[in-house]
Amino acid sequence: MSQRETDLTTLASQAGATRVSTMAAHLVGSEILKIAAEIRVLTRGGAKICNLTVGDFDPTQFPIPETLRTLVQQAYARGETNYPPADGVLDLRQAVQAYYRRELGLSYPLESILITGGARPVIYSIYRSLVDPGDRVVYPLPSWNNNHYVHMMGATGVPVPCTSADRFLPTAASLAPSLPGARLVCLNSPLNPTGTAITRDELARICDAIVAENRRRETTGERPLFLMYDHIYWPLCVGETRHVTPPEVVPEMARYTIFVDGISKGFAATGLRVGWAVGPTDVVGRMAAIVGHIGAWAPRPEQVATAVLLGDVAAQESFRAVYVPGIQRRLTALFAGLERMRAKGLPVEALPPQGAIYLTARIAPFGRIAPGGAVLRTNDDIRRWLLEAAGIGVVPFQAFGVPEESGWFRLSVGAVSEAAIADALPRMEAELEKLR
Repeated sequence: MSQRETDLTTLASQAGATRVSTMAAHLVGSEILKIAAEIRVLTRGGAKICNLTVGDFDPTQFPIPETLRTLVQQAYARGETNYPPADGVLDLRQAVQAYYRRELGLSYPLESILITGGARPVIYSIYRSLVDPGDRVVYPLPSWNNNHYVHMMGATGVPVPCTSADRFLPTAASLAPSLPGARLVCLNSPLNPTGTAITRDELARICDAIVAENRRRETTGERPLFLMYDHIYWPLCVGETRHVTPPEVVPEMARYTIFVDGISKGFAATGLRVGWAVGPTDVVGRMAAIVGHIGAWAPRPEQVATAVLLGDVAAQESFRAVYVPGIQRRLTALFAGLERMRAKGLPVEALPPQGAIYLTARIAPFGRIAPGGAVLRTNDDIRRWLLEAAGIGVVPFQAFGVPEESGWFRLSVGAVSEAAIADALPRMEAELEKLR
C-alpha cells in the first residue's frame, strides 16, 4: 500500500469534525476485553496467570456435549449450510417450545419464539423493538452491558445501585420509585457479574409492582412497561438455589416478559452462537423483523443440532452430571479460599455462590503499599497488583457500571482448572501478607 493510500485510509477527522456518528463516537468498548488484552501480553511473555476474567469456557476444561458436537458435524456433512429462516429453523423453535414446557413449566405458541446468533442479538432487538430515544430503561448496578445498550438507543438509563447486603440484586423496594414512566426493566438471574440469584419471593414482589404499574397505565393510555429477563445462566444454579421465572410466580407477567436465553452457558457452547427469545408474540414478531434485517441468525447446522439436543433429555442429564458439579467445585474452592484468608484478618470477603460461573469477591487492601512501593488506592490499582504480583486476573465492578472504588470484583471459573485455582490462592494470600 502506498503512503497516499495509507493516509487516505487512516484519516481520523475532516475539518475538525468526527467522521462517525455521535453514538459511535461515544460508544465505550468492552472493559473486560481491555483486561484480557493485558493478560495475553503477560502470557506471551511466559507469565503463569490464573485467568478469572473471561465469561467463557476453556474447551479443555468444559467441552460442549459430545452429542452436540456429533450432531453439528453431521449437519455440515448433510449440507445444512444454506440460510436458515429469519425467525429460526422450525425444528429448533419447536424444541425450545417443548424445552420450556418441560423444564420451566412455561407454555408459549411458536410465534413467541425467535432464534438468534447467540443471546446478544436478543438483547439488542429487545431494546430496538421497545425503546425509543429518550425512553427510560431501569437496570441494577452491577449489571452486564445495559449502559452500553442504553447509549446505542439514545435512551435514558436509570441505574439502581445494589449492595452486598442484598447480594447485589435489586429488590421491589429499590426498583419501585423508578417504574413510573419507564419503558423497560432489565433483570438477570443468576446474575452476571455476581453469581447470585433472585429468590421466588422477591421476584414475585418485583412482578407485582410491574403488573400494578401496567394496570395503572391501562387507564391512562400509556405504553406498557416491559421486563427483559435474561436467564441465560439458569441451568447453572448451584447448591440449594432454584431458578424462578416471572410468569411462574405472577402469570400475568407473560404479557410483559421477554426472555433472553440460549445454549452458550447452559451447554458451554459460547462459540456455537445459538440463542433465543421467548415472549409476547407482538414484540417477538418485531424483534424477528429486526434480526432478519441485520442477519443476526444462528448458523443453520448449529440450529439443527441444537433442536435434537434439546429433545434428548438423557444426553442433557449426562452432560450436566459432570458439567455443573465441575463449576460448583471451582466456585466453592474460590469461596473457601477467600474465607480462609478473611478468617486470618486479610482484607478479603466473598458472597456464597448461587449460580452462573461467577464468584463475587471483595479484595480491599486500600491504602496499603506493595513491596515495589506502589500504593493501592483504586480498584484498578488492586487489579493490576493482583495480576502482576500474584498472577491472578479479575474484573472490577467498574466494568459493570459501578462507579465506586469499593473493592468488589468478578471472578469467573469457566476457563480455569481446579489445579490452577488451588495454585493461585496461596499466591494471593502470600502477596496480601507482603503488603504494609
